[in-house]
Amino acid sequence: MTVAREIMTPDATCIGANESVLDAAKKMTDLGVGALPICGTDERLKGMLTDRDIVVKVLGAGKDPAQVQAGELAQGEAVTIGADDDAEEILRTMSEHKVRRLPVIDGHTLVGIVAQADVARALPDPKVGDLLEAISA
Repeated sequence: MTVAREIMTPDATCIGANESVLDAAKKMTDLGVGALPICGTDERLKGMLTDRDIVVKVLGAGKDPAQVQAGELAQGEAVTIGADDDAEEILRTMSEHKVRRLPVIDGHTLVGIVAQADVARALPDPKVGDLLEAISA
Protein backbone atom coordinates (compact mmCIF):
# COMPACT_ATOMS: atom_id res chain seq x y z
CA MET A 1 0.00 0.00 0.00
CA THR A 2 1.18 3.50 -0.85
CA VAL A 3 2.26 5.62 2.15
CA ALA A 4 2.52 9.39 2.57
CA ARG A 5 6.30 9.59 2.26
CA GLU A 6 6.09 7.94 -1.18
CA ILE A 7 3.73 10.51 -2.69
CA MET A 8 4.48 13.70 -0.72
CA THR A 9 6.39 16.71 -1.92
CA PRO A 10 9.48 16.62 0.32
CA ASP A 11 11.30 19.52 1.94
CA ALA A 12 8.31 21.71 2.69
CA THR A 13 9.33 25.34 3.21
CA CYS A 14 7.88 26.94 6.33
CA ILE A 15 6.89 30.49 7.02
CA GLY A 16 7.87 31.53 10.53
CA ALA A 17 5.01 32.28 12.90
CA ASN A 18 6.60 35.69 13.56
CA GLU A 19 7.06 36.55 9.87
CA SER A 20 4.58 38.84 8.14
CA VAL A 21 1.80 37.67 5.88
CA LEU A 22 3.41 39.86 3.19
CA ASP A 23 6.60 37.80 3.52
CA ALA A 24 4.50 34.65 3.27
CA ALA A 25 2.83 35.89 0.08
CA LYS A 26 6.24 36.67 -1.45
CA LYS A 27 7.52 33.22 -0.46
CA MET A 28 4.43 31.57 -1.99
CA THR A 29 5.03 33.52 -5.20
CA ASP A 30 8.71 32.59 -5.34
CA LEU A 31 7.95 28.90 -4.72
CA GLY A 32 4.87 28.77 -6.94
CA VAL A 33 2.70 27.33 -4.16
CA GLY A 34 -0.69 28.21 -2.67
CA ALA A 35 0.02 27.22 0.93
CA LEU A 36 2.85 27.18 3.44
CA PRO A 37 3.23 25.44 6.77
CA ILE A 38 3.54 27.87 9.68
CA CYS A 39 6.41 26.89 11.96
CA GLY A 40 7.26 28.29 15.36
CA THR A 41 10.70 29.21 16.66
CA ASP A 42 10.81 25.66 18.07
CA GLU A 43 10.56 24.38 14.45
CA ARG A 44 7.23 22.72 15.28
CA LEU A 45 4.25 23.02 12.99
CA LYS A 46 1.72 25.62 14.16
CA GLY A 47 -0.70 25.51 11.22
CA MET A 48 -1.08 26.05 7.51
CA LEU A 49 -1.39 29.39 5.72
CA THR A 50 -3.15 29.45 2.36
CA ASP A 51 -3.42 32.08 -0.32
CA ARG A 52 -7.15 32.14 0.45
CA ASP A 53 -6.41 32.92 4.13
CA ILE A 54 -4.37 35.92 3.00
CA VAL A 55 -7.11 37.22 0.73
CA VAL A 56 -10.08 36.64 3.04
CA LYS A 57 -8.65 37.14 6.54
CA VAL A 58 -6.15 39.88 5.80
CA LEU A 59 -6.83 41.80 2.57
CA GLY A 60 -10.61 41.34 2.61
CA ALA A 61 -10.70 42.40 6.25
CA GLY A 62 -8.79 45.59 5.45
CA LYS A 63 -5.66 44.58 7.37
CA ASP A 64 -2.10 45.42 6.33
CA PRO A 65 -0.31 42.20 5.30
CA ALA A 66 3.01 43.72 6.36
CA GLN A 67 1.68 44.12 9.92
CA VAL A 68 -0.10 40.76 10.38
CA GLN A 69 2.07 37.85 11.52
CA ALA A 70 1.58 34.47 9.88
CA GLY A 71 1.12 32.86 13.30
CA GLU A 72 -1.99 34.98 13.91
CA LEU A 73 -3.71 32.97 11.16
CA ALA A 74 -2.79 29.54 12.55
CA GLN A 75 -6.07 27.99 13.66
CA GLY A 76 -5.70 25.57 16.54
CA GLU A 77 -3.82 22.33 16.05
CA ALA A 78 -2.81 21.61 12.46
CA VAL A 79 -4.30 18.58 10.74
CA THR A 80 -1.37 16.33 9.78
CA ILE A 81 -0.59 12.86 8.50
CA GLY A 82 2.23 10.55 9.57
CA ALA A 83 4.96 9.81 7.02
CA ASP A 84 4.15 6.09 7.16
CA ASP A 85 0.34 6.44 7.13
CA ASP A 86 -1.22 4.72 4.14
CA ALA A 87 -3.25 6.21 1.33
CA GLU A 88 -6.55 5.18 2.95
CA GLU A 89 -5.65 7.22 6.04
CA ILE A 90 -4.67 10.19 3.84
CA LEU A 91 -8.05 10.00 2.08
CA ARG A 92 -9.95 9.66 5.35
CA THR A 93 -8.12 12.61 6.95
CA MET A 94 -8.53 14.90 3.94
CA SER A 95 -12.21 14.01 3.63
CA GLU A 96 -12.99 14.32 7.34
CA HIS A 97 -11.29 17.70 7.69
CA LYS A 98 -12.13 18.96 4.18
CA VAL A 99 -8.54 19.92 3.42
CA ARG A 100 -6.63 19.76 0.14
CA ARG A 101 -3.15 19.67 1.66
CA LEU A 102 -1.73 17.75 4.61
CA PRO A 103 1.60 18.40 6.29
CA VAL A 104 3.52 15.11 6.62
CA ILE A 105 5.13 14.57 10.02
CA ASP A 106 7.82 12.07 10.98
CA GLY A 107 7.87 12.14 14.77
CA HIS A 108 7.65 15.89 15.40
CA THR A 109 9.52 16.86 12.24
CA LEU A 110 7.79 18.27 9.16
CA VAL A 111 9.12 16.23 6.21
CA GLY A 112 6.76 17.19 3.39
CA ILE A 113 3.27 18.00 2.15
CA VAL A 114 0.72 15.70 0.54
CA ALA A 115 -1.60 17.62 -1.77
CA GLN A 116 -4.84 16.53 -3.34
CA ALA A 117 -3.00 16.30 -6.69
CA ASP A 118 -0.44 13.89 -5.18
CA VAL A 119 -3.26 11.63 -4.02
CA ALA A 120 -4.96 11.85 -7.42
CA ARG A 121 -1.80 10.67 -9.17
CA ALA A 122 -1.20 7.80 -6.73
CA LEU A 123 -4.64 6.25 -6.28
CA PRO A 124 -7.35 4.63 -8.42
CA ASP A 125 -9.92 6.98 -9.97
CA PRO A 126 -12.97 5.94 -7.85
CA LYS A 127 -11.17 6.78 -4.59
CA VAL A 128 -10.03 10.13 -5.96
CA GLY A 129 -13.60 10.92 -7.01
CA ASP A 130 -14.81 10.13 -3.49
CA LEU A 131 -12.16 12.47 -2.05
CA LEU A 132 -13.10 15.32 -4.38
CA GLU A 133 -16.75 14.91 -3.52
CA ALA A 134 -16.05 14.87 0.24
CA ILE A 135 -13.83 17.96 0.14
CA SER A 136 -16.13 19.92 -2.15
CA ALA A 137 -19.33 19.19 -0.24
